[in-house]
Amino acid sequence: MSATKTKADAKGFLASGVGIALFSSAVFGTSGSFAKSMLETGWSPGAAVAVRLTGAALILAIPGVVVLRGRWHQLKDNWLTILLFGLIGVAGCQLFYFNAVARLSVGVALLLEYLAPVMIVLWLWIASRRRPRALTAAGALLSLGGLVLVLDLTGAVKVDFIGVLWGMAAAVCLVIYFFITAKENDTLPPLVLASGGLLVGALVMWLVGALGLIPMTFSTADTSLGPWTIPWWVSAAGLVILATVLAYVSGIMAARSLGSKVASFVSLTEVLFAVIWAWLLLGELPGPIQLVGGLLIVGGVVLVRVDELRGDRRVARPEAEAEAAAARVLDHANDVEPVPSRPAAKVPRD
Repeated sequence: MSATKTKADAKGFLASGVGIALFSSAVFGTSGSFAKSMLETGWSPGAAVAVRLTGAALILAIPGVVVLRGRWHQLKDNWLTILLFGLIGVAGCQLFYFNAVARLSVGVALLLEYLAPVMIVLWLWIASRRRPRALTAAGALLSLGGLVLVLDLTGAVKVDFIGVLWGMAAAVCLVIYFFITAKENDTLPPLVLASGGLLVGALVMWLVGALGLIPMTFSTADTSLGPWTIPWWVSAAGLVILATVLAYVSGIMAARSLGSKVASFVSLTEVLFAVIWAWLLLGELPGPIQLVGGLLIVGGVVLVRVDELRGDRRVARPEAEAEAAAARVLDHANDVEPVPSRPAAKVPRD
């Protein structure tokens, strides 16, 4: 009964992990719509990213301090993880992506960045010296094919070698992001990692802007989302609260629940959600080919998840058989009646 309960708890935990990952992808997907409404009024990409990370860092600072109260040593023990997460997983990933967008079309740059799941599969293959199973390989190819359809990369596409390198650099940063967030660490709560990483990322963006490496242009003009004209700060608030605070916290929770490989594949649905939000908020209706691509992405995620569960069962089966054998030995030992001992012979007294 205990084993059955444990399996049920594990299934519920995994199911909740997938749900959290999908929620994270959904809110991450709003960033394009909110950012586009700001960029169209004169905001530069660097300025939008800097405001996004700064606002999110300030919001998460208060609950982060509450979580750390009396446990400030967690910052000292995990400072390198927080630094790498903020520098590479947050600031580096977004900065490299925008540099790629400056030289490539948005679709090509995004597709290059989302080569990260395939890179993870290849890295795990090299590190473990075990090639991925058929379902994982099929899921990777299916998801990439779905991305191509969702992005609808048809017609003439501008290809620039330096831009491709920037896009690949963004993909590497995304790989590191998934590995950092998927690492089990009971001494570093997800909220602390998110708030600390966003703070580091914000400082990096402001530093890069101050050095003149990227333009920092702001605007207070009203923005447009669908039929509504709203103040700039409403779009900025959506970019900060929905697309950053909720997205990063839930993304870290999902990665720790599912692992880097599965979490990275589920994150591919962010592209599908971004298309849906663009349709609802910007009036950009997705075409049939994009809907088919979304189905392929979901299908690829399902294949990888099924393969992951099958692999876990293969590993768990020998352990379960060994535990069952040990239990049978103990039960047999308990069922054997002890042999009565003979009374000690009496020694005659002199």
